[in-house]
Amino acid sequence: METAYDPLQYLHDLSPIDIPGDVIGQAEICVLDLLGVAIGGRRTQLSQIIHDHAAEEFRGEVPILLDGRRSSVAGAALAGATTIDSLDGHDGFNPAKGHAGCAVLPATLAFAHLAGVDDGAEVLTAITLGYEYGCRLAMALHGTASDYHTSGAWASVAVAAIGARLLKLSPDQTRHALGIAEYHGPRSQMMRCIDHPTMVKDGSGWGAMAGATAVLLAQKGFTGAPSITVEEAPDHWQDLGQRWLIRHQYFKPYPVCRWAQAPVEAILALRRAHKTREGEVDHIEVASFHQAVRLAANHPRTTEEAQYSTSFPCAVAMVRGRVEPGDLTGRALSNPKVLRLSRSLIMREDDAANRAFPQRRMARVQLHLKSGEVLQSDWHAPRWEADEPPTRAELRAKFHANADPVIGPDRALAIAASIDRLATRGLGQLARHIYQPINS
Repeated sequence: METAYDPLQYLHDLSPIDIPGDVIGQAEICVLDLLGVAIGGRRTQLSQIIHDHAAEEFRGEVPILLDGRRSSVAGAALAGATTIDSLDGHDGFNPAKGHAGCAVLPATLAFAHLAGVDDGAEVLTAITLGYEYGCRLAMALHGTASDYHTSGAWASVAVAAIGARLLKLSPDQTRHALGIAEYHGPRSQMMRCIDHPTMVKDGSGWGAMAGATAVLLAQKGFTGAPSITVEEAPDHWQDLGQRWLIRHQYFKPYPVCRWAQAPVEAILALRRAHKTREGEVDHIEVASFHQAVRLAANHPRTTEEAQYSTSFPCAVAMVRGRVEPGDLTGRALSNPKVLRLSRSLIMREDDAANRAFPQRRMARVQLHLKSGEVLQSDWHAPRWEADEPPTRAELRAKFHANADPVIGPDRALAIAASIDRLATRGLGQLARHIYQPINS
């Protein structure tokens, strides 16, 4: 394999002192953002169902995030990743067309507990590796398979890599763990969930569960076919240890599909520039790429349908001047002003936007006013892209906006402070706060 590093060996050889300081800093802010999304998502019906399932059907001694109960490492990884997915506000990597951190964080925490690893620097190293492997695995899978698979398809192998490191599997066991995870990872089709938005979401929870199971099987001697995305995709591993892909994650300002965020930005920009309000708008027209047009639910009846819609969050943005978790659930789904604009919104597929995808997710908006005037935006991309990232202050504000209403500002502050000190201290202080149930 003609790579700068053998991915199977590098996984075990990397030391925390080998990682640049800004990369560790990025891992810390990713942890903060992911935990904020998990806390915000913990009250969803999806999260409650999956937490109960993990506690009841996966017996073990690993604590479940934000729950107070225990499960197996696979059950804890399943519940944590699915809960993050439930709010759809987590980070992602454009070339992957998906999200590494969603499965990586809960799986790392579960394996760290199982292995008795308390060293915060080692935990951050494992999380960093999860991003580095996950993003490369995603690009390798997209390069070798014609279908558009959910993040769980390749996150399963990234989780296996993390578990192999933390449980100190042998090189041979590691190779089998990655092979088992790839073979049994969920090759679920992303566009099926786009066309039929339900609780299956991006498959990250199932991928985390499959990856965790693969590690434990390999540890016991179970064998698997070699991982194609690791061993037969050398071009994606050439820059391992040289180009840190965790630096290239985008973040989400709104808890909806990334594909819907560019038109939301365009609507908010027009709303600010022209001081236009909902009552003046007859209908909205959006030009974007094919996948965004497929987000077609204009009268969502569940939070999943609202998150996987373009028209509904656009209508929310026009009516409220923002898009927040509370706008995507419960009575908010029946807001008559939002529904009027959502049902009348026109989506058009644009060739230029199609050519830019997946590296750029572009949209342009026209507001057709009742007066007959048409306000047109420039082309917009989602906010907080990797090349124009949010500030730490902005991500901290997002964390507290998600976390404070659910667990209270004191506990949220304690979690943020524990993450700030994670690289130099143990995991214990953070663990005390993130494993309590949300009502404690």
